[in-house]
Amino acid sequence: MAIKSTTNLSEKNLTRLSATLSLTRRGAGGEVNFWEKLKKPILALAPMADVSDCAFRQIIAKYGKPDIFFTEFVSADGLCSVGRDKLLIDFIYSENERPIVAQIFGSKSENIKKASELCKELGFDGIDINMGCPDKSVEKQCSGAAMIKNPALARECIRAAIEGGGGLPVSVKTRIGYNKNEIETWVRELLSSDITALTVHLRTRKEMSNVPAHWDLMKRIVEIRDEIYFAKGRVGQKILILGNGDVVDTDDARRKCNETGCDGVMLGRAIFGNPWLFCREMASAETWERDGASTRNFSAEKYPCSPEAISLKERLEVMVEHTKLFQKMLGEHKNFAIMKKHYKAYVNGFDGAKELRMKLMEANNAEEVKIVFDRLFKI
Repeated sequence: MAIKSTTNLSEKNLTRLSATLSLTRRGAGGEVNFWEKLKKPILALAPMADVSDCAFRQIIAKYGKPDIFFTEFVSADGLCSVGRDKLLIDFIYSENERPIVAQIFGSKSENIKKASELCKELGFDGIDINMGCPDKSVEKQCSGAAMIKNPALARECIRAAIEGGGGLPVSVKTRIGYNKNEIETWVRELLSSDITALTVHLRTRKEMSNVPAHWDLMKRIVEIRDEIYFAKGRVGQKILILGNGDVVDTDDARRKCNETGCDGVMLGRAIFGNPWLFCREMASAETWERDGASTRNFSAEKYPCSPEAISLKERLEVMVEHTKLFQKMLGEHKNFAIMKKHYKAYVNGFDGAKELRMKLMEANNAEEVKIVFDRLFKI
C-alpha cells in the first residue's frame, strides 16, 4: 500500500514513506504513460468525494476492476499547507489498483505544481485536475467548475501540473460549459493544451445533474479533437476523450463509445451498491429494456455478474465486507456516517429493505452492522 493508514503522517513519516515508494516507482526520467497502453473502450471509475475512497476501491478491485482508478479529489492548496497530513489519507492506495490517478483541484499554479510533485513522489500513475466540480466551496477558490470561466488560468494550472509531475501524464475532468454549451470554446481550449486525456461530464455547471446528459454533443467533441490534431500536423498522440453522465452499465458505456467515437467512459453513480459493475460480462435488465428488448429475454446465466444474478445474501455479505474494510482502513480518520451512504444503495429493491436500512443507519461500527446481517439470515 502506497500510504499506510496511520494516525500520524508527520514530515518524518512522509519522508520515510517517500523513501519506500522510491523503490517501486517507475523508472525516473522514463515514466510509462499508462494511457497509451489501455485497450478501448476505456472504462474508468469516477472520482467521487466520500464515496470512492481506498476502502471502496479495494472492494471494486476485488469484484470487478475498471481500467483506471481515480482517488477522491484533494485540494492542492491543502496539500501545501500545515494540514497536509489529514488530506493525505485520501491518497491511500494499493498496488492492485494500478493504474491509479491522483485527482487534485486548485487555482494557484504554484500549489498545483507542488501538489503534482507530491503525486509523483507518492508513486501515482497520473495526475488529473478537476475543472468541473460545482460545489460552491470549491468554486469560491476559483477551482472546479469556476475554471470554465477562466481559460487562461486553466492553461496555467495545466502547465504547472505537467511541470510538477515530471513526466506523469496529466488529464482534466470538466463539463461542457458553465451556463451554456461551450464546447466550441472551452472544450476546444482544453483540447489545444498538452493534456493526455479529457473527461467531459456532458452537462453544464448550471444543469448540475438535473437534466439528461447531452451525449449528442460527444461526436462534435471528438471532431474538435481531430481537427486540432490534424491542424498540428498529426504530431504526437491524440488526446483521449472519455464521456461521463447517465451511463447505467458497461454495455451502455460500450454502446455510447461506438455511437460517438469517444475513447472511453467514466462511470460514477452506477457503481453504488454494485461493486460488480466493471465485470466484463456485466449487463443489466435495465439496459435491455431501455433498448427495446423484453426483460424476459435477459439471461442471468449469460451475465453472471449482473445485478439481477447477484443474490441478496451475497450482496449484503459484500456490504459487510466493505464496512469492515472501511473501519480497518479509515476508521481512525473518517466518520462512520460516510459508510452509511452506501447502505442506501446496497439495501434496496426487496421486501423489508426500508426496515433493514433503518437498522443499519442506527449502527455505529462494523460489528453492529454484522449483527444486523446475522440476525437477518439467522446466522
